Amino acid sequence: MSGKPKLHYFNGRGRMESIRWLLAAAGVEFEECFLETRDDLLKLLKSGALLFQQVPMVEIDGIKMVQTRAIGNYIAAKYNLYGKDLKERALIDMYVEAIIDLDELLMSHPFQPADKKEQHLANIVDKATNRHFPVYEKVLKDHGQDFLVGNQLSRADVQLLEALLMAEECKPDILARFPLLQSFKARISNVPTIKKFLQPGSQRKPPLQEKDLPKVLKIFNLNQ
Repeated sequence: MSGKPKLHYFNGRGRMESIRWLLAAAGVEFEECFLETRDDLLKLLKSGALLFQQVPMVEIDGIKMVQTRAIGNYIAAKYNLYGKDLKERALIDMYVEAIIDLDELLMSHPFQPADKKEQHLANIVDKATNRHFPVYEKVLKDHGQDFLVGNQLSRADVQLLEALLMAEECKPDILARFPLLQSFKARISNVPTIKKFLQPGSQRKPPLQEKDLPKVLKIFNLNQ
């Protein structure tokens, strides 16, 4: 039996993508079991493997873990991406929670009705450039180090890079007013494990395409 973590989710980003990023940044190989149909999800539900009847689910170290934050915390702690002490962990948690707020906006954009997309994008840009990015720009400026916390790679760096790249997919010049974040993006993108994950052919998932929406909605029974 393989000792690799096994990820159960649909073949797309969603709430599993940050888990893929963390494992990749830690240099951990993982397997994926994709939910291709509604029946695949129902079989997983009937098996009792989903504690709260939801995915993502990750099999790791003999545990069938659910709840994205819990999975992320476990991986970060296991692979030394969670700071050196309680104070650093608290900072990482604060930064990551805010990143998750932005991620939720970014992930929901493809699901917006056509007549709401422009307004939704404007909201993303507003939140990113006026609430989130100025904080991280200031953090980097104030301590003058390469990473957000403790001058070593942490979960916060990995997930911020993921969010920056997703934001640029929505608006390519969104970092124009944030030179330190631009440098941060280039620097963290060159961490060897992350650089590998950013290459074509990796397990990183592309943006969700409109043609794939019906399949995703059907798997999770979200059709209106």
